[in-house]
Amino acid sequence: MTSQPGTSAPARLDLTLDGGALTARLVDQPSVSGDERELTDLVEQALRELPHLTVERFGNNVVARTELGRAERVVLAGHLDTVPIADNLPSRVEGDLLWGCGTSDMKSGVAVQLRLAATLPAPNRDLTFVFYDCEEVEASRNGLGRLAAAHPEWLKADFAVLMEPSGAMVEGGCQGTLRVKVRLTGVRAHAARSWLGDNAIHHAAEVLGRLAAYQPRTVLIDGLEYREGLNAVDIRGGVAGNVIPDECVVTVNFRYAPDRSPEQAEAHVREVFAGFPVEVTDSAPGALPGLDRPAARAFLAATGGQARAKFGWTDVARFSALGVPAVNYGPGDPNLAHKRDEHCSLTAIAECEQRLRDWLTGPVESNE
Repeated sequence: MTSQPGTSAPARLDLTLDGGALTARLVDQPSVSGDERELTDLVEQALRELPHLTVERFGNNVVARTELGRAERVVLAGHLDTVPIADNLPSRVEGDLLWGCGTSDMKSGVAVQLRLAATLPAPNRDLTFVFYDCEEVEASRNGLGRLAAAHPEWLKADFAVLMEPSGAMVEGGCQGTLRVKVRLTGVRAHAARSWLGDNAIHHAAEVLGRLAAYQPRTVLIDGLEYREGLNAVDIRGGVAGNVIPDECVVTVNFRYAPDRSPEQAEAHVREVFAGFPVEVTDSAPGALPGLDRPAARAFLAATGGQARAKFGWTDVARFSALGVPAVNYGPGDPNLAHKRDEHCSLTAIAECEQRLRDWLTGPVESNE
């Protein structure tokens, strides 16, 4: 049977709903990057109703904490924003699947966070719940990055779990990402007298040829295999249908293994495009897996004992920069993120919540 909820935004978030139903409520409140305020208001209101939490807000970012004096503190973090809606709202349920924008990336993970925040007043570790904006856009707008700069004390912890979609499997570390513009120049002329000009678009052939011939690395780190990639993601040029263009710009994205620093990644890209001007437009470092850390080992054991490399950049890198070991772990399928047919298994949401609940209520083993 198929159900289709209405499009009106809920007046409040009911945290007594099960994880799947709460995910649907979150999905039906649109929150495309830069337009998260209404959802942030709902999250803040729901958390302030919980007497066991201390709640702070910074912009469209909300941080809620337990203050129980436990020996360890764990951060559970998730972003509230989604990529632009692609005719995939409102949400709908078909069997075990919940369909809609953000179901996998990552409102199902946010729902798990909210459920745990509401139902674990006395966990075995102190908890910090972080809900932030603008993850799906350029790094300079990232809410977690702005929180780390303005209130680093809010993020202090022994371990962090980023609720990014991972298929309920621990994904260690993340790739770094670098975007550059390779600018080709020529001489503008009338297309009828092309010999008087120099076509900048034609010069892009060598840049594209280097990309087509590029052989990316595969790197093994802490037993996890990371694959790199260097790809053109945009090309722009042309003035009019009767003009030889004097400029063409190829935008290239480099996804690199976390054994490279941002500086090394930039140097490598400049080497690949030697002879062409290269302008860096966006850069974010990767994060090493850190699975040898005691807290990471304990979490891995509690969630099934298996891990894989994270393909893509996530805010695990920001926690790593703060000295907090972190992993990606959430119910969504990363291969469905950003797709028009994005969906998430209701069973996976429930299982992810239960595994985290068991970890946060069971005995705490010594890290020694």
